Amino acid sequence: MTEFNRELVLGYDLEQWNNFAIKKEISVDISPRTNSHIILSGMSGSGKSYAELGLIVKLILAEPDGEYYFADYKADDNFECLRGTPRYRSFKKTTELLDIVYERLNDRMSGKDKTRNPITLIWDEYMANILALIGEDKKEATKVMNKVSEILLMGRSMAVRFICSCQRPDAIAFPVGSRLNYGIVIILGGVVKSIYEMLMPDYLEQIKGQEFNRGEGVVLLQGIELNFIKIGQMSDIERVKKICIEALSKSIKGGEA
Repeated sequence: MTEFNRELVLGYDLEQWNNFAIKKEISVDISPRTNSHIILSGMSGSGKSYAELGLIVKLILAEPDGEYYFADYKADDNFECLRGTPRYRSFKKTTELLDIVYERLNDRMSGKDKTRNPITLIWDEYMANILALIGEDKKEATKVMNKVSEILLMGRSMAVRFICSCQRPDAIAFPVGSRLNYGIVIILGGVVKSIYEMLMPDYLEQIKGQEFNRGEGVVLLQGIELNFIKIGQMSDIERVKKICIEALSKSIKGGEA
């Protein structure tokens, strides 16, 4: 069995950045010892998509033996470079990737799959996608949400990770309290009280009065460690895109990539 001991840099300490121009990294353990499911939230203009792209490339570099799948419901122009790669799906085909990752999780749990290399499903605009599914077929939407919930509950020990990106994480898309099953919670941009109430209800006093610009916000680690964060600039965006394209360009064979 592969041993994992990996750190993911999420960004920089905002107070150190603003007050002393010091780039103090905020990092987190992403090995199966910890809950490394990630939810990234923020309204339009918050810098969420930019942060998401940076997060993906950092994961790929931290876990070169990992498998990555990108569900891009709205086919956002920020991720245009990823379109057409084998592990990318958009609009009504996003659930195809969920089925692949869910099958891998079940194969590992049953013992059929003995591998433990990291598997990560990134789902952009998850909330909007679920609302659309609910509008089309509530039963099918429930099946999708239940699969996501199972990944969140059982994925850690099987090295299967879920990354959710959305504007407002309303409860309708997160059944049975699954919003609380993310070990890494990031909220970017201007303070929208309702979002903090959904994702960080115990930390409203610490956040009260804070103001954040684009690419700035709050990160809560494992439900206990609160930090104000600054997302740094990517120095070579073309290299970032190339790394992401290569990771998503590996073929999918049956239920295994």
